[in-house]
Amino acid sequence: MEEDGFHSISWDDAPPRAGFADMSGVGEDDDDGFDKINPSSPDEHFGAASTSTVRPQDTPTRRLAFEPGDYEWDGRWMSIVVKDPVKEHEGSKDMFVSYAVQTRTNLKTFKESPTTVRRRFQDFAFLHDHLLKSFPACVIPPIPDKHRLEYIKGDRFSPEFVEKRRMDLQRFADRIANHPTLQRSQLVADFLQSHQWNVAKHSHLAHPPPESHTSMLESLSDSIVNAFTRVRKPDARFVEMNEELERFEEGMGQIEKLVARSKNREEDLANDYQDMAAAYQGLGYLESGITEPLNRFAEKMLDFSTYLKHQNQASVDPFLIQTHSLLAYAGAHRQTIKLRDQKQTDFEELSAYLSAVVGERDRLAALSSGYAGAPVGLGTYLRDQVDKLRGTDDIHTRRERMRKLDGRIKELQEAVTAAHETSTAFSDEVIKEHTVFELSKQQEMKEMLGRYADGQVEMLQRAMDEWDRIIPLLQRIRVDV
Repeated sequence: MEEDGFHSISWDDAPPRAGFADMSGVGEDDDDGFDKINPSSPDEHFGAASTSTVRPQDTPTRRLAFEPGDYEWDGRWMSIVVKDPVKEHEGSKDMFVSYAVQTRTNLKTFKESPTTVRRRFQDFAFLHDHLLKSFPACVIPPIPDKHRLEYIKGDRFSPEFVEKRRMDLQRFADRIANHPTLQRSQLVADFLQSHQWNVAKHSHLAHPPPESHTSMLESLSDSIVNAFTRVRKPDARFVEMNEELERFEEGMGQIEKLVARSKNREEDLANDYQDMAAAYQGLGYLESGITEPLNRFAEKMLDFSTYLKHQNQASVDPFLIQTHSLLAYAGAHRQTIKLRDQKQTDFEELSAYLSAVVGERDRLAALSSGYAGAPVGLGTYLRDQVDKLRGTDDIHTRRERMRKLDGRIKELQEAVTAAHETSTAFSDEVIKEHTVFELSKQQEMKEMLGRYADGQVEMLQRAMDEWDRIIPLLQRIRVDV
């Protein structure tokens, strides 16, 4: 009997292990640290933390997601910063954008810290795809889709597009850095510190993680299994988990729509204020006595229009981008739960097939002993009648069939045991993954809502300060009637 390949979940650089439960250990870090979460200050590890949103203009902004040390897994921590996009081979058909990837960590698998390498988008895509193959039980963070509308417009090298992509890659890196399993992967270590990345990449291509072999369930020639079979006995833990994700996605989707609608209205309002400012400037030229106050008033309206537009760019756009990213992250988690359900379905289908084979073997044994045997279905009854007409329903044929069924039963029993162990181990890992996802989600929600609120407060405070300066000037206007 072939294995189902579930051992591919273990570390891609680890020696073969006896069971799935050992997957979280690798190298010198044998403890997965799930029960030892220790939120701490970034300054406990190294000086002042650098911001993770280094924009092309080097404007200090609120960080995108995690600071180093937000979460420690049994004392282990990692911080990754994606910054400084640079156009390589500019002007040629092979032009691409590379990003500086700076890593700070106390993991022993890293030779030095900090370390900085340059990677392009294709390298991030390679990392994502191979993590999916190596760690099927983990929630692998999504990366931005390569096929975007900006490519169709031929604008994929514009500063706006490059910055949006950098922010998406930063979120991907943050989630990898704060994942207790993925942060210790050899592939991640090579990606973050190898200065000969192409050599390391080819090495991983030459030694890919074991693919899932054809399972016993798929090799059964006399059993038709529906690929869309539902779990017969749903696990309440994962049903609740799935429902939570559905509610989260629904809520975030509504927030995304409302904020997007609010953004459009603020853009319209900013344009209206701009038009109104132009009207007041025109009026100022007609009223010679109050020309200066009206022009000052028009200037403040233009400023307020600028504040609204800046607020949309500085806080609303990042909020919408990160909301979409969180929805994609939740979708990746749902796919992991769906894969777990498939593992349970495999176990249930194999168990049902084993019961059917045992029942058939018992029926043949009863017939050979002179008993009528248990009631059979229409298919079995028709096959028995055909065998009688052919003359193949003798005692020797039955014994041969029983011998073959005994071998099949033994094989199925081993397959059922392996499927049960696989399903149980996968379920345990998904529960751990849910813990990691919830911590990451809470941290990102706190950060994105805080940044959105800060943007609103900053815009309103600046507008209030400006209006406080202009209102006394307007109050001094006297018009003789």
